[in-house]
Amino acid sequence: MLALSLLLVFCSGLAHAVWNFLAKRSEEKAVFLWTILVPSNAILLVYAIVEIARKGLPWQGIVLALLSMAVQGLYAKLLAYTYTQGDLSLVYPIMRGTSTLLVPVIGVAFMSESLHVWGWAGIGCMLVGFALMSGWNPVGGRRDMELRPVALALSVGLCTTTYTLIDKLFLDYLSPLSLLGIANIGFMLGITRAALPLTRIRLAVRLHWKVLIAGAVLSPGSYLLFLFAMQHAPVSSIAPLREVGIVFGALFGLFLLKERQGRRRLTASAIILTGMIVIVVLGTV
Repeated sequence: MLALSLLLVFCSGLAHAVWNFLAKRSEEKAVFLWTILVPSNAILLVYAIVEIARKGLPWQGIVLALLSMAVQGLYAKLLAYTYTQGDLSLVYPIMRGTSTLLVPVIGVAFMSESLHVWGWAGIGCMLVGFALMSGWNPVGGRRDMELRPVALALSVGLCTTTYTLIDKLFLDYLSPLSLLGIANIGFMLGITRAALPLTRIRLAVRLHWKVLIAGAVLSPGSYLLFLFAMQHAPVSSIAPLREVGIVFGALFGLFLLKERQGRRRLTASAIILTGMIVIVVLGTV
């Protein structure tokens, strides 16, 4: 089952990078992010209501649901704003890299999970790549860093870490499909005001419906794959592999969006990939 979980997480990372590329390329970030969740949520919410009516939801599950929605709402606001402030190849690796550090540490410290010493070595290798990606210069220090987008990306990464851990606990009460529907409500509520009025949404659908359909499949699909993987493997073992999307995100930004500093960010991507291979091959032995 571990091999299947790793495959699901790899696909999740790729899908996540693609829809984030589409979000960065869109002119109306909040409108894009809000609209792509409408089709899936129309189905997922019905599923969640039926499941809750059949199984019930204790107060602990209700608390986790509210927490997940709140964090997802904050995540949506920060994500839309961050993509107006920085390059995809800069902010995306930092957003994803923050959880790579924190999720395994918290999983080991508070969830009775374990990670081999090679797993920690792989995470360390990835963090070196993240630092290089962000513009950190070991000689010049912070001279080359873009502090505002970096700080915003870190805040998004903290939100990702938080809702990942909340949702790991929430899976004890509801299925991944129901969890995703509830979490997406929080996401949509977080950017509803920025996406309105409805005339902006209708215009976006009319002009960019093909891109919106792609986002509507990839956005919920990427996290759904990860939720299914978490049902069959420890979060500390599989969460870092999802960051394969970092490499794809950097490549999309450099080659499709024509962002600058390509050599440094490609080098950082290679370092990150090395760290992920170490985690996958040696981190769980």
